[in-house]
Amino acid sequence: MNEPLTQASKDLARLYTRPGFLLRRAHQISAAMFEDECSSVGLTPAQFGVLTVLGSAPGLDQSSLARALGFDKVTVLRVLRGLEGRGLVQRAAALTSKRNMAVVLSPEGKALLQLATEPADRAYERLMAPLSEEQQKQLMLLLMQLTQGLEDQARAAFVPPTQT
Repeated sequence: MNEPLTQASKDLARLYTRPGFLLRRAHQISAAMFEDECSSVGLTPAQFGVLTVLGSAPGLDQSSLARALGFDKVTVLRVLRGLEGRGLVQRAAALTSKRNMAVVLSPEGKALLQLATEPADRAYERLMAPLSEEQQKQLMLLLMQLTQGLEDQARAAFVPPTQT
């Protein structure tokens, strides 16, 4: 027998089908899979992001690094301190401004980034596994359209580094 939905049931159904709820939940799942796959190298998604950006754009100042990941300055500083404590990155006064800190990967950081690539790729494959190849492409296009279309609403700017 089908009972009519109560207001509370309708409210929950609305919550669970909101894009923000589903995006947050997908992010939680993505982070859990990444941390599971990368437990052998001891990296979080944020740390992997920092290492990847620095591997592609060595010597970025901290502000540019934050923008390259869409992080606020406090978050990037917290991640950098952890990586620096492990000897994976080095900070020094930037050539352009003594008040800015330039960041580079240490040799250990470069080696760990190389080591982390395969488990990070496995995490990505696990995350996308429920979708067909066509759905994966469509999801990525839609997420890029959504984030690019709403970039001006973000709390932290996203500005990819220029490749030299």
